[in-house]
Amino acid sequence: MDLTLSGEQKQLVESFAALYARESPTERVRAAEPLGFDAKLWQALRDIGVLEMAVSEEAGGWASSVAELALIAEQFGRAMGSAPVIEAQVAVRLLASIGSAAADLLDSALNGETLVVFAPRSYAGQSIELVPGGAVADVVVAKVGGSLLAVPVASGAARQVENLGSLPLADIMVADGATLLAEGPQAARSHSEALDVWLTLTAAALVGAADKAVQIGVQYAKERHAFGTPIGAFQAVSHPLADSATAVDGARLLALEAACAFEDEPARVTELAAMAFSFAYESARDATRRSLHIHGGYGFGMEGDIQLYYRRVRAWALVYGDSNTALDRVADARYGVVAG
Repeated sequence: MDLTLSGEQKQLVESFAALYARESPTERVRAAEPLGFDAKLWQALRDIGVLEMAVSEEAGGWASSVAELALIAEQFGRAMGSAPVIEAQVAVRLLASIGSAAADLLDSALNGETLVVFAPRSYAGQSIELVPGGAVADVVVAKVGGSLLAVPVASGAARQVENLGSLPLADIMVADGATLLAEGPQAARSHSEALDVWLTLTAAALVGAADKAVQIGVQYAKERHAFGTPIGAFQAVSHPLADSATAVDGARLLALEAACAFEDEPARVTELAAMAFSFAYESARDATRRSLHIHGGYGFGMEGDIQLYYRRVRAWALVYGDSNTALDRVADARYGVVAG
C-alpha cells in the first residue's frame, strides 16, 4: 500500500490548512466556547464544498476518497475547528448510500438548508445521547434499536450537554416525525459502514491535534529556561516529547492505512478503522498530557493553548468510547461479529 501523497493531495492539504489558519485561529476557537460552533467557519467550509467532497458525483458531489477526507480531517484536528465537519460528512455519505429513501434529505443537506449529523453510537431507547453536533444540527442520523432513523431535532427535544471539550453535544428525544431510512440487517450494515468512516476520520483529526500539541510542547521547551539552559535540554523533557512525536507518526500512518483500505483492502476496513481510532486516541491523549505537564503550572491555566488540545482530544474520542471500546470492535471484526 503506497501512502505517498500525490501532488493534488498535497494541494488539498495546503488549501485546507490555509483555510483553518484564516478561519479557525485559537482566538476564534475560544470565542466559540462553550457551544463549540463557529457559524462563520462552518459557512467557509460549506463554501469550499466540504460536504460535496463526501458523496459521489451521481449524488451531486465530487466523489473524494476516504483517504482525501482523512487528509483534511487531520487539518481540522490541528486547528480544533469549531464545526461538526466529520459528523456532517459521514451523514451525507450515509444518506447517499441509502438511495431514494434519503434523497430529499440529502439534497437539503447539500444545499445548505439542513445540517445533518451522524451519531456513532447505537441506541436501545427513545433517547439518543451525547450526539456530536447534536446541539446545532437540524437532523441526526442514528441507529435506534433495529432501525436507522433520520431524527429531526425539534424545539424542546434536544438538551445541550455541557462538556469540558466544548463540543456541541446534545441528548435528543426521538419524536414521532423521525424518518425510517432502513431496518433490520440493512440498518445495521449501513450504520456499521458509516461508523468505519467516522472512526477513520476522527482518528485522522486526533492525529492532527496530537501533532500540534507536540509542536506546542517543543516550542515551550525551547523558550523556557531553567538553570540557564532551555528545559528541552533535559532528558526528562525531551524524551517524553520524542516518544509522543514517534507515536503520532505511527498513528498517522495507521489512520492513512485505514483510509486507503476503503479502496485497497475493503475486507479489512472495519478492523483497521477501529485500530486507527484506538491508537490515535491513546497517542493524542498522551501527547497532550505530556505537553501540558511540560508547561508546569501554566499548562493548567485555561488561557493556554495546550489546555484547549488537552480537553478537546478527550471529548472527541469519548463521544464514541475509549480505546478499549474500539479494540472490542477490532476483535469483533476479526472474528466476524460486526454487521456487514
